Amino acid sequence: MIVIIGSINMDLVLEVPRMPLPGETLAGGRFHTAHGGKGANQAVACARLSRAPAQTAMIGCVGDDAFGAALRESLTNDGVDIRHLQQVPDTASGIAAITVDAQGQNSILLAAGANAELHPRHIDQAEQLLSRASIVVLQLEVPLATISHAIERAHALGKTVVLNPAPAAPLPSALLSKVDYLIPNEIEAGMLLGTSLDGGDMQAVQAAAIALQAQGCRNVLITLGSRGVYAALGETCAHHAATVVDAVDSTAAGDTFIGGFVTALSEGQTPQAAIAFGQNAAAYSVARRGAQTSIPYRRQIA
Repeated sequence: MIVIIGSINMDLVLEVPRMPLPGETLAGGRFHTAHGGKGANQAVACARLSRAPAQTAMIGCVGDDAFGAALRESLTNDGVDIRHLQQVPDTASGIAAITVDAQGQNSILLAAGANAELHPRHIDQAEQLLSRASIVVLQLEVPLATISHAIERAHALGKTVVLNPAPAAPLPSALLSKVDYLIPNEIEAGMLLGTSLDGGDMQAVQAAAIALQAQGCRNVLITLGSRGVYAALGETCAHHAATVVDAVDSTAAGDTFIGGFVTALSEGQTPQAAIAFGQNAAAYSVARRGAQTSIPYRRQIA
């Protein structure tokens, strides 16, 4: 079983010809709402890409509003186990305001809402679920104290821990040493190291991956968008080129990659094969619009 601990949001998406400048009012195009949140996106990706969707479970929080009800129903429809998805009274569900430009690149603003109410006690209440998991997947859109506690518990239970450090935040080496796979993008990797990697050459990316390993992570996968993934797996480093597609919307592409990667790992595939599976899923997603609406089913990338 794969257990995802993280955020659940309603995405408010606006298409724009380009990103606005500070203080500028810019006429946008199509607007729509979509189910999102990095945690929920990754849970949906795991469920859709798995041979057994019921083997995916989600730990998180939604509000007691209309968005929360819709988000719960959507996860259930995808076969995600939501028995440990808390409904927080008198609280709004998390939202993400997303602008997508004509090149398919996005900019995201978050309001945590109920996501901020996921506490360490909720992790303790799900101890039986964690004990059944093979892989535990986390991000940083819920309180860091909760993520730290969850990593500690998953590591103590001998589970494979996958951390997507987004949005980037300082992380102590003692915590990183309990992470089996750290999966940042270029910007997040640079922020973790106090430098800039955005658009950097592959030597700089390799150096960053090795530096993150030196902080305690066993394996580091730096996602590079259309340039693929750079993987430092133990002592083996390699660049995995991406499948070339016409990108329409990159929203949730990283989440789709992570979902495909951990799904393949859970099925016993090698990390290299799991990277390829995740890349195929991500390539499918960027050619379609939306967050969860763009995440493929296994049959679609078979």
